[in-house]
Amino acid sequence: MSAKVKVKWSNGKTTLEGVELNKNDAPAVFKAQLLTLTGVPVERQKLMYKGSVIKDDNWPDNFEVADGSMFMLMGSSEKLPEAPIEKPKFVEDMSENELAVALDVPAGLTNLGNTCYMSATVQCLKTVPELREALKKYDVKLSLLATLSTEPNSQGVTAALRDLYTTMDNSSVIEPLVLLRMVQSSIPRFAQMGEGNTYQQQDANECWTELTRILQQNLKPLNENSSYSNFVDQYFSGVFEAEMKCDEAPDEPVSKSDENFLQLSCFISQDVRYMQSGLTSRMKETITKFSPSLNRDASYTKTSRINRLPAYLTIQFVRFHYKENVQTSAKLLRDVKFSMILDVYDLCTKELQDKLAPMRAKFKLADDQEALSKSKANESKSAPIVEPSTQQEPSTTSKLQRYSFENDPGSNNSGFYELKAVLTHKGRSSASGHYVAWIKKEDQWFKCDDEYVEQVESDEVLKLSGGGDWHCAYVCLYGPRFLALDDTTSG
Repeated sequence: MSAKVKVKWSNGKTTLEGVELNKNDAPAVFKAQLLTLTGVPVERQKLMYKGSVIKDDNWPDNFEVADGSMFMLMGSSEKLPEAPIEKPKFVEDMSENELAVALDVPAGLTNLGNTCYMSATVQCLKTVPELREALKKYDVKLSLLATLSTEPNSQGVTAALRDLYTTMDNSSVIEPLVLLRMVQSSIPRFAQMGEGNTYQQQDANECWTELTRILQQNLKPLNENSSYSNFVDQYFSGVFEAEMKCDEAPDEPVSKSDENFLQLSCFISQDVRYMQSGLTSRMKETITKFSPSLNRDASYTKTSRINRLPAYLTIQFVRFHYKENVQTSAKLLRDVKFSMILDVYDLCTKELQDKLAPMRAKFKLADDQEALSKSKANESKSAPIVEPSTQQEPSTTSKLQRYSFENDPGSNNSGFYELKAVLTHKGRSSASGHYVAWIKKEDQWFKCDDEYVEQVESDEVLKLSGGGDWHCAYVCLYGPRFLALDDTTSG
C-alpha cells in the first residue's frame, strides 16, 4: 500500500508535500527519500508519526497511513560541530516526558473515573495564552491541608488549575487529582457517585461555566488600569444591547438594556444547518412579560445585538434537551457546520460595526494580497519540491497588529475570529458518553482524549459537526484572528 504523505521538517521550518510512502518497503527506504529531499543524513533523522518514533527496520504496530498524513522530521542538514561542549541527547535516549516537551506535544490527562468532562474543559481553556499569563500572576499557594478539605474553596480551584498547567508544560501525561478534588469540594454535584462506585459523568459545558465563574472571582485583569474588575470579564465577556418592544401596545416606549454574556448559544432546529444561522436565530425572539401600559402580561419582541466583542468567544451548541419521560438530557444529533474562521460582524450593533470597519479593511487588503499571490503561484508552470509550511497564525517572531481596541484591552476590534478549540461529545445524553478536546497549538491540531494525545488534520476537526454517533461539537472556543504588521501596508 502506498500513500502521498506530508513531512514537516522542524529544523528547516518547511513541509514536504506528496512524499511517496510504501508500507511494503522498510522505513529506511522512506528515510532515503527524505535524505534526497532535505539533505538530512539517515543516521541523523528523527522521524515521528502520531507520537511514535519510526525506526529503520519496521513500521510501528497498527501502523495506518493515508494520503495527507503528517509526519514530523527532526534533524539538520548542516555539518555537526566536531567537538560539542555538551553531549547531544537523541530522541531514542529521551524519556516519554522529555520527548513530549521536545516535540511540543500537549500533555494528556488521566481519566480518574468519568472525569473526561473536566479534562476536555481544561485542555480547551489552556489554549488561551492570556489566561495562562493571568494564572501565573495568581499568587495564592495551595496547601496540603486545602487539598484534603471538603470545604468549598474557589481560590484552591484557581491555584490547582495554575499548578496543573505548569506541570502539563513539562510532562506527557498527568493525573489531575488535585484539581479534581478542589473542583468537587467547590461544586459538590461533581462528586456524586454512580454505579460501580465511580464518579458520575457530568455535563462538560456546566464544568466550563463553573470553572469560568470561579476564575471570574479570583483572577485580576491583566492591565492594572483596566475598567474591568477581573480577567474573565476583560477577555471572555461580551455585551448585548437589547431592545424590548411591546407587540400589543405600539405606543409603549421601547426599553433598552445592556446584558453581559460569557457564551453565545447556537440553538439547533430543523432550519439550522450552519452555526451562524443558529446564532442569528435567537437575536430576535418573542417573549411574554408584564406590560406597564396594559397592566397585564403581553407579547414583546426582543431584539439583541452585540455591542462589545470579547477577545475569546465561547459558543455552545444547544444539543441537549430534557426528556421528562426518561428524566435525562437527550441529544440532538443534527449536523451543524462550523468554520475555522468566524465573522460575527452581522451580529453587532451599527455603532460597533463602524468601530470594526478600520481593522476589517486591513484584513481585506491582506486577504486580497494573499489571493493574488496564490493566483500567481498557480500560474507558474514549475513548483519547488519543498514548499513553505502554510500557517493560519503568524510566527511568534513576527510583530502583530493589535487585536483589541486601544481603549479596551481584551476586546476584539475586527469581528474576525479563529477557531482555537472544540469540545466534543460522543453519546446520546450529557450525563453519559465521552468528552474529548480538539485543540490548536501554533499551526497544528491535536486530539486530546484523556491521556491519549495525537496530531490530527484540520479537516478532521471540521467533521465534528454532528449528524451521527461520532464525536460532535458541543462547545467551540474562538480566539482573535491575528494580522502581522507586514501583511498590509496600512497601519
